[in-house]
Amino acid sequence: MAIQGLETNFNDYDVLLNECVNQRAVREGQRVHAHMIKSCYLPPVYLGTRLIVLYVKCACLGDARKMLDEMTLRNVVSWTAMISAYSQRGYASEALNLFVQMLRSGTEPNEFTFASVLTSCTGGSWLDLGRQIHSFVSKTSFESHIFVGSSLLDMYAKAGRIHEARQVFECLPERDVVSCTAIISGYAQLGLDEEALELFRQLLTEGMVPNHVTYTSLLTALSGLAALDLGKQVHSHVLRSKVHSYVVLQNSLIDVYSKCGNLAYSRRVFDSMTDRTVISWNAMLVGYSKHGMGKEVVELFNLMREENKVKPVSVTFLAVLSGCSHGGMEDKGLGIFHEMEKGKYGAEPEMVHYACVVDLLGRAGRIDEAFDFINKMPFAPTPAIWGSLLGACRVHSNFEIGEFVGRRLLEVEPENAGNYVILSNLYASAGRWEDMRTIRELMKEKVVIKEPGRSWIEIDQILHTFHASERTHPRREEVKTKLMELSVKFKEVGYVPDLSCVLFDVDEEQKEKILLNHSEKLALTFGLIATPEGLPIRVIKNLRICVDCHNFAKIFSKFYGREVSLRDKTRFHRIVGGICSCGDYW
Repeated sequence: MAIQGLETNFNDYDVLLNECVNQRAVREGQRVHAHMIKSCYLPPVYLGTRLIVLYVKCACLGDARKMLDEMTLRNVVSWTAMISAYSQRGYASEALNLFVQMLRSGTEPNEFTFASVLTSCTGGSWLDLGRQIHSFVSKTSFESHIFVGSSLLDMYAKAGRIHEARQVFECLPERDVVSCTAIISGYAQLGLDEEALELFRQLLTEGMVPNHVTYTSLLTALSGLAALDLGKQVHSHVLRSKVHSYVVLQNSLIDVYSKCGNLAYSRRVFDSMTDRTVISWNAMLVGYSKHGMGKEVVELFNLMREENKVKPVSVTFLAVLSGCSHGGMEDKGLGIFHEMEKGKYGAEPEMVHYACVVDLLGRAGRIDEAFDFINKMPFAPTPAIWGSLLGACRVHSNFEIGEFVGRRLLEVEPENAGNYVILSNLYASAGRWEDMRTIRELMKEKVVIKEPGRSWIEIDQILHTFHASERTHPRREEVKTKLMELSVKFKEVGYVPDLSCVLFDVDEEQKEKILLNHSEKLALTFGLIATPEGLPIRVIKNLRICVDCHNFAKIFSKFYGREVSLRDKTRFHRIVGGICSCGDYW
């Protein structure tokens, strides 16, 4: 048409541009744009907006913005197309500045404009501006619109303001799966796992039809709760509902099964995947690592390298080094780290990898080597690295280095309760009670509060939580009576309470009483009396499990023929017939 010299009109350009947009044909679209310029055709707002959409879809944001700036007339669709493009690609500042420019031009935003610009206010630094936009929205008729409402609750949830997000959610006149998923995800991402689960149940009864993102968010919550039975139910629900098996959903299933102590199910999901991303490999590697299965970690890492379909990233090496550390394979871990240093894997060691090596050496009792390694690092050691070494000094009774590291930590990280506790425990284990009391007093002076230990167990889809010296559980007296009975029985078959785990200056009888009231023993005992004979018992603790509770669980497993799974804040212990998967390697 152009060659023949025929005049091109609006309809011709419209057809051509729509075809270019549909096929994402940027070069052809540029030719159409060039023809407009050469023929002195001034495109109306509609065609100018189509050009913006074309450039945006073809990832040519600079050209799209240039087109917008050159338009003599713009409407709300033109502005919104560009704002949305910036928001979707993470250019928050550009999106917000353009929104302000739009308001100053006198153009009234619509629901899509608000929904797009609010997406750019999800970071904490932009929340105040997001609140201002919320106030602006409240003065319009768009506050109750589903798109705007979903963006508002997503903004508050990602900023950690879950109560404000819930208020927005409750005010929505109608809810779709996007808004339901956003609020469930908000609770799960903040670690409010029980609330996320309860909300999912409520919305399900109200008729919500979950999609793969909803299930992924719910599985995140179940991972935190280590609720295996509920995880299986969700998996079954996914299969029955015929939701497409997106990789992100399968990755979440791997994660939830591994965090519930069932690696066989994790590996089954992993092996069934036709397409694995690096996140899939990392999820499986981390699962093995947390269970102290160093051999399996190394074998899977080697398989990943042999397949050569996915390139390992920083998290991959972190999982491998951590697996070697927990699995007692310090020489193998050191070898992989040195190969990283030499550039064999195409990834240079980062601070987290150096921290893993410190943990690996410290766990193996090679305290002096770990101390020298820290002093030779190309980075200044972080408090986390010093904390790892301090914990190793406590376990392996290295008082000289431990005291130096502990004092250093109190200077650089005075607000961390864990440092005070470990250092005071180090003094206590050495019988230096006066030094221990001094550290405890310093902790009180600085108003540093230690997180109280608690353990929980899932019975018939209900979570039962226990604290030391439990006083709130409705069956507490029954549990304590049974626990006393277990203590007597276990002593008859060789259980000897490890009094070194009690770091108080009290007599042995009092130490034994303190040990018997640890929350994991209470949860384990409740599991015995509340579940049918022979079923596995799974207990989760928010802090590190002590050696005595670990020994108690091994006797428990052997005496009653029960599989016991203990999960603490750093790893898993799967005990069968009195033998633990960790190999008693601490």
